[in-house]
Amino acid sequence: MKTIVSTLALGIALGLASTAGLAPAGAAPTAKAAVPTAAEADKFIADATAEVQRYSDTAARIAWVNATYITDDTDWLASKVDAQGTEMAVRLAKKAATFNNTPGLSYDTRRQLDGLKLGLTLPAPDTPGVADELSTLSTRMKSTYGKGKGTFQGKATGGNDLEALMETTRDPALTQEIWTSWHKVGAPMRPDFVRMVEIANQGARDLGYKDVGAMWRAGYDMDPDAFAAMQNKLLNQLMPLYTELHCFTRTQLNKKYGDAVQKKTGPIRADLLGNMWAQDWSGIYDVVAPPGAGTIGYDTGELLKAKGYDPVKMVKTGEGFYSSLGFAPLPATFWERSQITKPADREVICHASAWDVDNVDDLRIKMCTKVNSTDFVTIHHELGHNYYQRAYNKQPLFYRGGANDGFHEAIGDFVALSVTPDYLVKIGLLDPAKVPDASKDIGLLLRQALEKVPGMPWTYVVDKWRWGVFSGATPPTAYNASWNDLREQYQGIMPPVARSEADFDPGAKYHVAASVPYARYFLARVLQFQFYQAACKQAGWTGPLHRCNIYGNKEVGAKLNAMLEMGSSKPWPDALEKFTGSREMDAGAVLAYFAPLQVWLKEQNKGQQCGWSS
Repeated sequence: MKTIVSTLALGIALGLASTAGLAPAGAAPTAKAAVPTAAEADKFIADATAEVQRYSDTAARIAWVNATYITDDTDWLASKVDAQGTEMAVRLAKKAATFNNTPGLSYDTRRQLDGLKLGLTLPAPDTPGVADELSTLSTRMKSTYGKGKGTFQGKATGGNDLEALMETTRDPALTQEIWTSWHKVGAPMRPDFVRMVEIANQGARDLGYKDVGAMWRAGYDMDPDAFAAMQNKLLNQLMPLYTELHCFTRTQLNKKYGDAVQKKTGPIRADLLGNMWAQDWSGIYDVVAPPGAGTIGYDTGELLKAKGYDPVKMVKTGEGFYSSLGFAPLPATFWERSQITKPADREVICHASAWDVDNVDDLRIKMCTKVNSTDFVTIHHELGHNYYQRAYNKQPLFYRGGANDGFHEAIGDFVALSVTPDYLVKIGLLDPAKVPDASKDIGLLLRQALEKVPGMPWTYVVDKWRWGVFSGATPPTAYNASWNDLREQYQGIMPPVARSEADFDPGAKYHVAASVPYARYFLARVLQFQFYQAACKQAGWTGPLHRCNIYGNKEVGAKLNAMLEMGSSKPWPDALEKFTGSREMDAGAVLAYFAPLQVWLKEQNKGQQCGWSS
């Protein structure tokens, strides 16, 4: 899961994708106050647009420097500008609420007003100094994460390098060391996180919401409870597939490591899955793939190295995919200003992200790219954000966002589904004679499932945990226990070592340290397959869905761009319908994509005790 950053996400993340008719009850004007006019509302939106643009012109650049050059001074600058943005956002949200009962508002004014009320990720109350405190806490947690180190064979190692080592290390003693040492990064954040929750919850209540979690769930053009119910429905559709994959993977790990490391039943040890958070298991494909049945005949990372690819060439190749769909090349400034590789002379946040610094065309990515298959896919994902950002850059400022945040994450993932053997042949990476035939489809699908499917319960858990924290259902005395209980309940995994409340394992994930809402990634796991299925249908594809490749199809590109250009100007069902013909999110496309694999997994799992409940 990667991060999108636009200037509207810096202190005032204006969530326009989600808003019609969801006015906070506590923010309405008093009965004695004169109801402001529609003309006053229009003027307020115009003035707010100008103010936010002025702020973001400065804030975006400070945030960029802080992310790519972490020092005490850049932390200080980021903290100050974040505090200014929070204060501005709270003030604009409260002013927007004064127009709740104004008659005669135009559709666009009403939608932008509602977006202003829902636009904050971490609201602060009006109390003097509290916005500064909240910003300091937030900046310090992100900085702690960015500077964090674990160990490998006793040697201090940065998080980005540990993630790569986790993919390739097969000694369970070393994977345990990697996992345990990195998860220590969260412990120092715990007091800051507790205080952040207190402040932000008060800010949310001041805006008329029960808590921050309720405010986040209100951001999807639907009632917050209806949104939670939709997520539950989608997860229930997906869990049978995940359970079969979990069962098969556990069996293979047991065969490799034995009962002393991984038992045949119950949860899987989290550090054995090739990923720091067990959200992507593709790193252990070599362990899981059975001889003969699971091979695919090539490794994308090895192909890249054999052809002499470096990180810049990888990004150029990603750009080429979008160009093949008819999108204009990236601006020259993208290549001048992006961080494509990790600088050797300073601390940076390596977590991959896409940036729109001026809300027009100053597009950038921030990565610490390595020449491997994972980062090749990540590049296609991050560029999806950039092309989306540019597509809607002629919309009014407050509409320059995804139809909802899940859309923004799904676009690049949908494009990356076309990183198929056919695509690799077309760009000269794979020899046509080595393209795997239909007999290798299980291997192709297994490799893809290991990457995609484990992220479905994972993306559900992160915000389910935070919603419990924000509501008070999970008190600070149970933060870590609740985190690991939810991971076992939904993911079927367990820590490799005993944990306690002296630990703060959630803080070892960037999105928790940085307070990035996570439901977007769950939605993206579903939407990317819906988009892909629709695109393949538009392209006239009639073969197995997983072999479809839209590279070079400008008709699909034009239809995709028509949806992207809408930004957040309409409710997300309108945007979904524009491209797919459906107004509902549905996991059916995921199941259709992996249907042959699910049949195969069931056959392999015969006689096994699947599931993980005791």
